[in-house]
Amino acid sequence: MHIKLLNICFITKVTKSLIMKKLQLFYLHYAYIFKALSILAGITLISHLFRDYLDIINIGLIHIIPVVVVAIHGNIKATIFITLLSVIFFNFLYIPPLYSFTVHNELYIWSFIIFAIVGWIITVQAKNLNTQTKQNELRESLLHIISHDLRTPLSTIHGTINLILSHENLKQENIKNLLEDINYASIRMKRLITNLLDSARLTNGDIDLKLQWCDFEDIVGVALAEFPQKQNEDLLQVKIDELGLYWGDNILLTQLIINLLDNAFKYCKHNTVIHLEILNLNTFIKIKIFNESDQIDSKKLKNIFDKFYRFEDTNDISGSGIGLAICKSIVKLHNGDIKAIPKNNGISIEIELPITKKATLI
Repeated sequence: MHIKLLNICFITKVTKSLIMKKLQLFYLHYAYIFKALSILAGITLISHLFRDYLDIINIGLIHIIPVVVVAIHGNIKATIFITLLSVIFFNFLYIPPLYSFTVHNELYIWSFIIFAIVGWIITVQAKNLNTQTKQNELRESLLHIISHDLRTPLSTIHGTINLILSHENLKQENIKNLLEDINYASIRMKRLITNLLDSARLTNGDIDLKLQWCDFEDIVGVALAEFPQKQNEDLLQVKIDELGLYWGDNILLTQLIINLLDNAFKYCKHNTVIHLEILNLNTFIKIKIFNESDQIDSKKLKNIFDKFYRFEDTNDISGSGIGLAICKSIVKLHNGDIKAIPKNNGISIEIELPITKKATLI
């Protein structure tokens, strides 16, 4: 009985946490609608207080402001909603007979139609502009990836193979080192292509979670195999709590750790240690990865998980700008949360993955 009560309390606590996070994400996603509602309330109050000094045309014009605020985001449903609210407020408070929804003059009916037309035109234009802008950004980013990020490991492979072929008397140790360079360059190419494919699938919502019991020690071990052994031994410290098994998508969680490590290795200061921690906090698993770096403005960190986003001063570092965007998508698919925090002359990326199910040991 006691165990059942603990399980109920645990599930309730996790459910509440998930609901709060979903509400927070909902608010952030639709913040502009709440902003428009605040503006509508504000201008309605001002118009009502100064109605004796304002002409009905002026009152009508300022009631279009919240419609415009929403329309520029290209969301037609939100635009219709705010338009209806603006029309209702305008009609009820200012169109005679006051405090009713009756309209005696056809001119006022046309003013309502104009509200809707203005909102629709701006919404359509904003939607087209956003689509065109995103397509241009995607095209430029893909060209950059193909021309630079894929060419770099290809050049390494081509140059190293030519070196081996042109020097027949190379020592076995040297040949082994060169083959390791070829192997790592091919792994980098595979990682980049995997990220591109995963990015397209995640964007289109074409990924179904293949949930199973996962062992984070195994996941980290597989992820580390993607990087040179010397790099792992010299520049990485790993700490993993006693976790038990985690209910998640093993392939995606492995990709998550790989991308986190890849990002940390790329942007850490030369010869500084990267710290990877996976902690058991009872109701959720916390993943933390820290690397020292040059000081970064906290405002820029807000965009670090956007697709193709890169800091202006990192052009000399190879990368596509989609690794952390994929991390964010994987975390969201597991109903988790991810954030980047400036800390101790570096960046700490912290992830919380809720434990929604616990393995029962027989």
